[in-house]
Parts: sequence; structure tokens; C-alpha cells
Amino acid sequence: MHIAIIMDGNGRWANRQGLPRYEGHRAGAVRVREITEECARRGLEQLTLYCLSSENWKRPKQELDFLMSLLHEYIVGQRTNLIENGIQLSIIGRRTGISEEILYEMDRSVAMTAGNKGLRLCLAINYGSRGEIVDAVKKIVKETIPCENIDEDCIANHLYTSGMSEPDLLIRTAGELRLSNYLLWQLSYAEIWVTEKCWPDFDIPLFTQALDDFSKRKRRFGGL
Repeated sequence: MHIAIIMDGNGRWANRQGLPRYEGHRAGAVRVREITEECARRGLEQLTLYCLSSENWKRPKQELDFLMSLLHEYIVGQRTNLIENGIQLSIIGRRTGISEEILYEMDRSVAMTAGNKGLRLCLAINYGSRGEIVDAVKKIVKETIPCENIDEDCIANHLYTSGMSEPDLLIRTAGELRLSNYLLWQLSYAEIWVTEKCWPDFDIPLFTQALDDFSKRKRRFGGL
């Protein structure tokens, strides 16, 4: 089973607690570890997390600097945990705008966990689905693939997520009812589950509820 999550509401959570926004992001990072470990414990195939969208660069520099610092802290600090839990790390998104230091640590963590056979944890960083599709088209053009050979499989094989399964379930926190330019191609037949709870409040019981609700749905993929 492949679960994708839009981790929304860190800032709103912090505001409700009377805290600065960065404390919401810090609390959200703790939740990332908890949910990731729970997915590994349950034997799930993949967890894909929307960490930083390509549109998030519009946020104040101070917040972006903190997010980059938090990303660096997570990428480096969680290596041992990922290895001990057999988790393989993947990262999708454009590399532009991310410092060389963080890119180095990202690549190192991906390489160090490449041999792990358990959960695949995919982090979408500086990711936008429309940009992903544009990049896929550019690759196809560059490879001069004949028009008659371009089909859905061809396009899927040129996306950032090439080789990954499509998500079965999309979870979005904080009550928003939109995809926010996230995995538009890959989520075509995913089930969607939304909670009003902000990401820092998305605990294991709520995650279990999402999985239980998913198990009761009938997936027809366009059929009867």
C-alpha cells in the first residue's frame, strides 16, 4: 500500500497555540518521524510526504530559512533511524534553490539507505506536479521518442516517480479540499481522506482511522 500525505496546517496549529509559525514546523517534523515509523511497522510499501512545494518559495525568507534548517536537521539526524527501521529514502522535486550543502546531505542519505528493503519514504521537496510533467515532456523530447511510442506508460516512466507505485490513499490534514499541485498524474485513482486536524495533531489513532476508512471503500477504477 502506498500512502501520500499533504501535511498541512503547521502554521495554523502554531497560531492557535500562541506560538511562532516555526514551532508548528518543528512539531510537524516530530509527527513525520512518528507516522513514518508506524508505516514501517505496519509493513506498508511507500509513504510520500509533501514537504515543500515549488510555490512555497513565496513565503517570508525567515520562514524559508528555518524550513531549510529543519530539513537539514531531519535529513542528517534521521539517518540512523531510517537504517535501523529498514527504510529506503527517496526524494523528488527540482534541485534549484536548495543549497549545495543540503543537496549533498540529501544525496548521501538516499545512497546510505538505498539497500534497505522495508518502507520507501519519499519526500517531495521543491515539488510541483505541473513542473514535474513539464520536465517529463522535456526528457521525452530530448530523447527524440517517436510520437507513436508516447503513451501513458512512457510519460509515467519519465516522471520523478518513475519506478514507484501510484498512491492508493491521499491524506490531507487541516481540512483543505484541494490537491495543491501534488502528484496530479499519480493520484488519478487514489482515494482521498481529509481531516480538520492540523498536521502536528495527526497522531497514530487518527492515522489508524484513515486506514480503517480506506479499507471500507470500494475501488472500481472506472469499472462497475
